[in-house]
Amino acid sequence: MSIWKRRFTPEQLNQQVATRGNDMFSHVGIEFVDVGEDYLSARMPVDHRTRQPMGILHGGASVVLAETLGSMAAVMSSDPEGGPWFGLEVNANHLRAVRDGHVTATARPVHIGRSTSVWDIRLVDDAGRMTCICRLTMIRMPADSPSMAALRRAEDDS
Repeated sequence: MSIWKRRFTPEQLNQQVATRGNDMFSHVGIEFVDVGEDYLSARMPVDHRTRQPMGILHGGASVVLAETLGSMAAVMSSDPEGGPWFGLEVNANHLRAVRDGHVTATARPVHIGRSTSVWDIRLVDDAGRMTCICRLTMIRMPADSPSMAALRRAEDDS
């Protein structure tokens, strides 16, 4: 049984992102690759945009991939009538260095609630070896909350 309340293909997700253009997702080259019944997968190149000075994948880039994937999974697994989702906590254990190719991340739910969700996100290299394990906790803000009103005011002021 599918966990998704909003169903998108990888192509639709990538098209949505392509229309935005100038954001972290686009900058590091993240691409959605699969939507299963209970998981969402995306990949990211290991190249000049995502390597640290020692020539290996930057740990922060792995976290960007994990949070991007978990954020989209939270949106897809929730009622479309609610407020927006935000990352509340992310942790990552980096297990293996990657010098080139791609890393592919797969997000699976640990918990899906009305206002929080927790995602287990595992990254593997092109050979299928695990490179990083992440846990991401997401929180959903009610659209009419004081926090959202303050965010809208800040956006209006910029």
